[in-house]
Amino acid sequence: MIHWRILKLAAMAAVGVAISLPAMAAGEVNVYSYRQPELIKPLFDAFTNQTGVKVNMVYAQAGLLERLKAEGANSPADMVLSSDMSRLLEVQEAGLAASVTSPALTANIPAQYRDPAGHWYGLTMRARVVYASKERVPAGKVVSYLDLARPEWKGRICTRPGDHPYNLGLIAGLIHRHGADKTRAWLLGVKANLAQKPQGNDRSQVKGINEGLCDVSLGNTYYMGRMLADPKEKAWADSVYLVFPDQKAGGTHVNVSGANVLKAAPNPANALKLLEFLSGAEAQKIYAEVNSEYPVKPGVPASAVVAGWGAFEADTASLAEIAGLQGEALLLVNETRFNDGP
Repeated sequence: MIHWRILKLAAMAAVGVAISLPAMAAGEVNVYSYRQPELIKPLFDAFTNQTGVKVNMVYAQAGLLERLKAEGANSPADMVLSSDMSRLLEVQEAGLAASVTSPALTANIPAQYRDPAGHWYGLTMRARVVYASKERVPAGKVVSYLDLARPEWKGRICTRPGDHPYNLGLIAGLIHRHGADKTRAWLLGVKANLAQKPQGNDRSQVKGINEGLCDVSLGNTYYMGRMLADPKEKAWADSVYLVFPDQKAGGTHVNVSGANVLKAAPNPANALKLLEFLSGAEAQKIYAEVNSEYPVKPGVPASAVVAGWGAFEADTASLAEIAGLQGEALLLVNETRFNDGP
């Protein structure tokens, strides 16, 4: 009998698709990654040392979904590693994600951080918090996301655009908790309190606080770790402290980085093996140290830097449910013309 893989190679050649035999090798796994190589290379090295399976990586800041669609069933990719929930969903919604599960994945990753059908898995967690000026914002002044819509913050808030995935995730979380009407009112209140038109990234908002442009901003926790490690940005980080909102009202909104195993994966067994490794204690500890993010696996401690920000209660709502509200969140951002600024 002719082996099915030979037939597949022949079919690929017939339509003029470039063939890379090493990509089909049993001892390899091919990853398309939105995560920067220097952040994940230690993980892949540890996986190879433990299993003997070589990890081949293609990194890009954007465009991997389009590449996967163009490659179709002939794609050499086994897995997509994403930096945000929104990109995990893009792969799933494009019909490219396989449904995979295993006892290890179920044990390592809490249910709220994975797709119920196994199309995506969260691997690290970050909180969307309030960065507050040490000089101008007394402790306890902000305890809830809802506080940012109060008139006393007029002209004192900086944030990146409302339709950025990080903010859409937060807005979707607020819709899930409070409903669309209350979230719309919140967006209008925050918009009225902005110091400038939404722009830049999370770190540039903290720069604005350091320079006196604003007093508070919204940002992901891991940016604090990155700023502290960057001599050019450490002064920004030193000028603020982190507030974990809603500790008595449902918990702080969190998001995840994670992975999809692909339907067209030529090495599905190795892809599952890598996913299980990334969810295990050894890799979770590496993630925590290198990325300034929180492990999703219960019992794995955060790095000393991250632990120094204090313990917090995370929102326990299913990220799959919150993700389903991102379309409604975008509608609210557009309806309130949030990105126009105050």
